[in-house]
Amino acid sequence: MTTSGGAHGREDEPVPLVVLERVNKWYGELQALRDVNLSVRRGEVVVVVGPSGSGKSTLCRVVNRLEPIDSGDIRIDGTPLPEDPRALARLRAEVGMVFQSYNLFQHKTVLENVMLGPVRVRGLGHAEVERSARDLLGRMGLADQADKLPRMLSGGQQQRAAIARALIMQPKLMLFDEPTSALDPEMIKEVLDAMTDLARGGMTMVVVTHEMGFARTAADRVVFMADGSIVEEGSPEEFFEKPSTERAQSFVATILRH
Repeated sequence: MTTSGGAHGREDEPVPLVVLERVNKWYGELQALRDVNLSVRRGEVVVVVGPSGSGKSTLCRVVNRLEPIDSGDIRIDGTPLPEDPRALARLRAEVGMVFQSYNLFQHKTVLENVMLGPVRVRGLGHAEVERSARDLLGRMGLADQADKLPRMLSGGQQQRAAIARALIMQPKLMLFDEPTSALDPEMIKEVLDAMTDLARGGMTMVVVTHEMGFARTAADRVVFMADGSIVEEGSPEEFFEKPSTERAQSFVATILRH
C-alpha cells in the first residue's frame, strides 16, 4: 500500500513534520512498540486504528515523550526529541495533545483552563490571551460556557474545551488519543465535527480512534497496528475497501459486521 500523504500533504515537502525510525518500547516483559517506522507530513491527517492492546496509544504518547522509548529515533520538525526538561517543555508547547479524559483543572473556569498555557508557559499578556481564548471557545461552540467550571459542562463540551486549550498554544502538531472513547454516543459527533474542521483547516494530526467513520472521511492515511507493529497503511479507500494483509482484512471484516 502507499505511504504517501493525501489531500492535506504537500508533494514538495522536503522534511516530514514527524519521523519515527525503528522505535521500540517495553513495559517490563511486554513489548508495546516493535521497530515502528512512521513519517507524517505537514498538514497530513493520520488516523491510527487497530485492536485493543496493539500499541496505538503508546505510539501517540511517545511522540511528545510522555513515554520514553527504549530504542530508535523520533524527530519533530527535523529535531530529535530532547532529554532536557526545559527543551522538552518547549517541544510540548508545540505539540498539542488531547486525551480520552479531558484533564481540565476542575477548580478553574473553562476560560481560565484555556488561558493557562499561553500566560504561564509563553508569558503572554492576559488581555491578548483572553481574546484568543474566547475566539477559540467560540469556534468550538463554547462561547457561552467560558465562565463555567468544567463539572458544569457535558463530556462533549469538556473535550471541546480541551481541544481549545491545546490549540491556543498554536501547535505544529495535534495528537488525539481516543478523544471520544469516554463520551456518550450523542456527544461523540460534536467532538468529531470539531476535529474534522481542524483537519480541513490544514492542521497536522495523528489520531488514535475507534471511530471508523472519522477515519474514512477525515484521514489522509490510515495506519493499522497490531501487536505493537504497523502492519499496513494506506488511504482510507485502500484500507477499508481492499486491505492487503490478512490481519487487516480480519479487522475490517469485524468492523463491517458491527
